[in-house]
Amino acid sequence: MRGVGRAGTMRWAALIAGLTMLAVSGCSGAGGGGASVAQGGPDAPGASAASPPGGAAGLNQPAGQAFYVSDQTNAAQQVTALRGQGRSAEADTLLRIAAQPSSQWLGEQGAREIADQVSRRATEAGRTAVFVAYDIPHRDCGQYSAGGAPDAASYRSWITGIAQALGDRKAWVVLEPDAVAHTLDTCGIKGDLAAERYGLLAFAVQELKKHPNVRVYLDAGNPGWAQDPEEMAAALRKSGIATADGFAVNVANFYPTDRNVDYGNRLSAALGGKHFVIDTSRSGNGSAGAESWCNPPGRALGEAPTDATGRPGVDAYLWIKNPGESDGECGRGEPRAGQFWLPYALGLAQAAR
Repeated sequence: MRGVGRAGTMRWAALIAGLTMLAVSGCSGAGGGGASVAQGGPDAPGASAASPPGGAAGLNQPAGQAFYVSDQTNAAQQVTALRGQGRSAEADTLLRIAAQPSSQWLGEQGAREIADQVSRRATEAGRTAVFVAYDIPHRDCGQYSAGGAPDAASYRSWITGIAQALGDRKAWVVLEPDAVAHTLDTCGIKGDLAAERYGLLAFAVQELKKHPNVRVYLDAGNPGWAQDPEEMAAALRKSGIATADGFAVNVANFYPTDRNVDYGNRLSAALGGKHFVIDTSRSGNGSAGAESWCNPPGRALGEAPTDATGRPGVDAYLWIKNPGESDGECGRGEPRAGQFWLPYALGLAQAAR
């Protein structure tokens, strides 16, 4: 995937396992640690009155904001660390990221437990959690975020567990970044593999939509990925878009909002008026070019997350990619995909208008 990692969900799973061991031994506590692909350490049920150790105390749920702001994101954890080091100016800059709601990525480890705890914490705060389901077999064509479920049966079990964990809570789920787009490019997900993938995506939509308070948006690439709207629409139909609430564009990319709206509107027209969401996490300065998707310099935070976009058919601007988390080891000394990279995060925040 262009700019997503899996280290965060692995760290979440380890933290949850640690909490379980503490509970068994008669101890109690809440986890710290930040996730690399999304929100950080486990939010223990009933813990909304205070920040868990290691969290960025003082982060609030902004008035009028529909989506959940976690004090356990990588950015929030870094704010706490910077303040502890006396680096208050950098901490204040990073708050431009930490104080906004961003998405919780769910990968192969601990997904059900993470979905349960984050959605529970969001519900207690009167907000809606945003998740990204990212475990499709043959994920990312073996590139920076390679992995995923080992087979179709495992994936069906994985997504069913997430759906059951969300239950009747409000949640938005962005479903499998790049999964559809990679069936239309040179990735190699063709023939029987493509048919299986479409079937799994349709199954995922169906399972999640069994819960009326869960909204589902299938990923539909970005305007610079040479996707023909009619071809993409056909692939999305095979993937269950009729049952989904809509589709997502620009996930982990940098294209400006106007260009994403144009692409989304053309795709919506091909899908009978389906709505869509836009990842605005790093779109403030637009794209540096179609091939410059891996930690390009000079980018900036985009519009803040909101479900009040003022644009017909655009259900929300979301920070689907967590700003400051690396797109991968792109040959300039960057950390691996999903790892938080403080200099890049500060650059995004400083460049934002």
